[in-house]
Amino acid sequence: MNPDLGRREPALVDFVDLARFGGRKRFDVPKSTSNLVQPAFERFLDYARPMFAAATTPGLTGGPGIVAAQLEARLAAFHEVARCVTFCSGFWALATSVVALARPGRTEVVMPSLTYRRMADVVAWTGLVPRFCEVDPSSLAISAETASACIGQDTALLLAVHPIVNCCDASGLVELATESGLPLLFDGVESVYERCADARGVARRVGTFGDAEVFSLHASKLLNGFEGGYVTTNDTALADRLVTLRDGRAMEAGSLDARLTDMHAAMALANLDELDAQVADNRSRYARYRTALATVPGIRLLAFDESLSTSYKNIVVELLDDWPLSRTLTLDILNADNVLARAYYAPPLHSKPMAYPYVPARLPITDQLAKRFMLLPCGAFVTLDDIDAVVDLLAFMRNHAPAILAAEAAREATR
Repeated sequence: MNPDLGRREPALVDFVDLARFGGRKRFDVPKSTSNLVQPAFERFLDYARPMFAAATTPGLTGGPGIVAAQLEARLAAFHEVARCVTFCSGFWALATSVVALARPGRTEVVMPSLTYRRMADVVAWTGLVPRFCEVDPSSLAISAETASACIGQDTALLLAVHPIVNCCDASGLVELATESGLPLLFDGVESVYERCADARGVARRVGTFGDAEVFSLHASKLLNGFEGGYVTTNDTALADRLVTLRDGRAMEAGSLDARLTDMHAAMALANLDELDAQVADNRSRYARYRTALATVPGIRLLAFDESLSTSYKNIVVELLDDWPLSRTLTLDILNADNVLARAYYAPPLHSKPMAYPYVPARLPITDQLAKRFMLLPCGAFVTLDDIDAVVDLLAFMRNHAPAILAAEAAREATR
């Protein structure tokens, strides 16, 4: 590299062949961080056909449709729980569970700030108040220690969210909930396939912990139902209450019907049949990232815990102190080349403006972690060759950082 490159005129910094600076995009088709897996079409049709033959449909009669009921039974067996209740979306699965579980007369929901961008909105929509806690820096997740610091006389519910890679300390949180006499709801939208150890050290499928666990069937998730969500629980009375709320809870503007359609259930069933094959493909993608990223200084791949069942779905990396570009610029460059990488849960929820009541929090660990991580492309439409190209682009950015910074300064100067 020419040591004088950074002192050239902006027009002469054109060898930085990146789309952000006028170069050709690395990918004609965007590569996203969403799963977008598609099952065999005939398999989907096989599951959908009973819907057309049935004499009744959801919306005309109580309860789920014939295919949705089949999905509920399959998911209960898959998660090794007594009951599964399906919903039209993950939002309604979560909101309804919060309503069903929150302790009456109390107002606060203890939850992490480093999590899904709408999580606090869901809590506020139910009429409760988010109280944000720190996360464990090794897991990026809520823990018994971080949650316990926020428990008080107004605590109505513990909302534990599994991180994008691996799981939170489920057994520790179960013990905390038992000791404090509080209901415990897990959000496992990124952890459908995972197992984690219980208090006895036995590996159990996520979905069996706490009072209930919530999952998503969105196309971006491991189990794609186009859209949808579900709740797993071993509490039959709770499951019955969730069904009642799902099928007709009175709202300000009418009545809620949050049942999953049979069409979405058919899609989820078809993908459930192929889940093991999908996880095997994810493992191959993860292995390629692990090998390729090992050659790029300044980037650390978050490793999956392969001692337990895991989906290998999401690819999360940490930008270390010796990475030469800011995360914002790194993402801008990747996105311009159709690598749709994104920041990991940034900004954290406690730092966002909110138009509803919440408990202000000072969370320095969360603030620091929120600046360091990002997700790289994964899922059914990302090939091993694509991964090599993504990592090659990151290596290019690392090796040509001075020229990139000069080109970025020139770009800003002409805006």
